[in-house]
Amino acid sequence: MHSFTLSTLRAGAVVIAGLSAAACTTTSAPAPVAFAPEPRIDANAARMYGAVLDDGWAIPAVDPVKMDPRNVRQVVDFPTPEPVGTVVVDPHERFLYLVMEGGKAMRYGVGVGKAGLEFTGEGIIQRKAAWPRWTPTPDMIAREPEKYGPLRQGMDGGIENPLGARALYLFKNGQDTLFRIHGTNQEWSIGKAVSSGCIRMLNQDVIDLNTRVPPKTRVVVLGAPVQPGATA
Repeated sequence: MHSFTLSTLRAGAVVIAGLSAAACTTTSAPAPVAFAPEPRIDANAARMYGAVLDDGWAIPAVDPVKMDPRNVRQVVDFPTPEPVGTVVVDPHERFLYLVMEGGKAMRYGVGVGKAGLEFTGEGIIQRKAAWPRWTPTPDMIAREPEKYGPLRQGMDGGIENPLGARALYLFKNGQDTLFRIHGTNQEWSIGKAVSSGCIRMLNQDVIDLNTRVPPKTRVVVLGAPVQPGATA
């Protein structure tokens, strides 16, 4: 009787130990680790905004993941009475459109400086320049003499030049309007209101626009939208 009981107890202990070990293994298994998915990189955007070597200057790539999708160069619906080939600048929505056939347009995100809000109406692209020279205005020199005074004779074109890789100069009735569409190396400024400059585009975008528009291209700069209930 004693032997039977001892054997039974030993067998029971083995079973209990096995169950205990199994229970331990189950409860101590590490929970799956949830990783945040990598941001999706649009292959086409990555190609458009890749690094560019242009006339000896290295334009760095722009990370499309860090861009607001609305500012990525893209074809959009754009019904307009303006003829194909017209450039339409909306400084208030911060977009530039190149009118295409079929009610479409190539749309570019832009940053808008104070000077970009001081002209509305029509003009033509009288001049196009690659890596243009830049000279600060007298107002800029008076406002920040230490910063701009040494540049009163002008700054050679280059990657640090505020006009970027290309500049398109808008004239009206043969006169320079001082309105410029130009590149920038300050990618953070696209889609925003900025303190200086006119209409700034990513260098990759202004190079693309420059190849699409010949001299004498017509440009329409829109005014502020009319607010509901406003009277003329």
